[in-house]
Order: sequence, then structure tokens, then C-alpha cells
Amino acid sequence: MEEKSTWWQNVKGLLQGFNLTLRHFSKARNHRQPIGINHKDYFFQPEGLVTLNYPQESLPVPDKGRYRLHNEIDDCIVCDLCAKVCPVNCITIESVKATEEIGITSDGTKKRLYAPVFDIDMAKCCYCGLCTTVCPTDCLTMTNVYDFPEVDIKNMIYHFTDLTPEQAQEKRELLEKQQAEIAKAKAEAKAKLAAKGGSQT
Repeated sequence: MEEKSTWWQNVKGLLQGFNLTLRHFSKARNHRQPIGINHKDYFFQPEGLVTLNYPQESLPVPDKGRYRLHNEIDDCIVCDLCAKVCPVNCITIESVKATEEIGITSDGTKKRLYAPVFDIDMAKCCYCGLCTTVCPTDCLTMTNVYDFPEVDIKNMIYHFTDLTPEQAQEKRELLEKQQAEIAKAKAEAKAKLAAKGGSQT
């Protein structure tokens, strides 16, 4: 008697599951609207097909969110704060001190450094947003691009340099020349001062 009861309960459970599946199939003839979470009707679509025909259909995303990073290099002062605060070290920066006036950013900050290397490895990025918070000129921002698949992981490294390799080498050489001239002038001034002091004695 007990085996019969267990058998019937199993069959009953299977029938209930099958009935639930059929109900879902019948309701799946309708399609939910692809609306974003900030839409007033987002939580009032309890039934219907959920899966989108991506990429033909896609859910709208909020304008402000933690998505792909972008650096407006013309506004970057190469302060290195973003690289220092990054918890996963996905930002690589090299700087070269300018020997001449190189302009100002859109907020009026004077630029003193070139960026021969400014790379962001989005494969490492954890989208915490700390780099955008510490950026003093707001040149580093998170765009609304959230879907950027790549076959080759090397393509996930984004380059935001303001110099070609040749230009970077030229700027390094100019800086070295300037520093050598300054060091020479200091040495000459020191020698003159020493000679002057010796002649007075």
C-alpha cells in the first residue's frame, strides 16, 4: 500500500511539473517589452518570453554606470593618480616632462607632461570606478558601452597616447638635452662662485 502511495505521488509530481511547463509554453507566445530597469512598467510584466533576440534587440542601460573606460587624452595631465588607485593594476602610464608649452586642458589646468604610454587593459578592469573618482580633470570617464567582445584578448588593451613612438623618443632626447644644459649651467655657476671665493681670500 505504501509503495502504491509513493508511486502515485511520483506520478502526480511529474504531471504537475508537466502542467507547469505547458503553461509556460502557452504564455511564451507573448513577448515582454525590452524596456530598461528605470522604466515605470519594468516590474509589471510578469508573463511572456524573457529572452531577447540579441543583437537585434537589447535592453537599454542607464546613462550613468560602470561600463567601458575612456580617456580624453587632450584633457589628461598625466598625474598618474588613476594608475596608483587602481586595485587590479589595469592602467599603465609613462610620462615625459615637456620642455615647452603644450597647452591647457578644457578646465584650464596647465599641461606639463606628455603621455607616450597610456594603456587601459579592460580584460583586467574590475569596473570599480575609482580611477574616474580621483581624476582631477575628469578626463577619465566610463562610457555607456557595455558590450565589447574580442576574439584576441590583446585587443582589450586600449591605447590613449598623445605621441607616436618616434615623437616620444624625440621628446625624451629634448628633455635629456635640456637637463644636461641645466646641469652644465649649474656646474659653471658653482665653479665661478668657487673661483670668486678663492680670489677674495
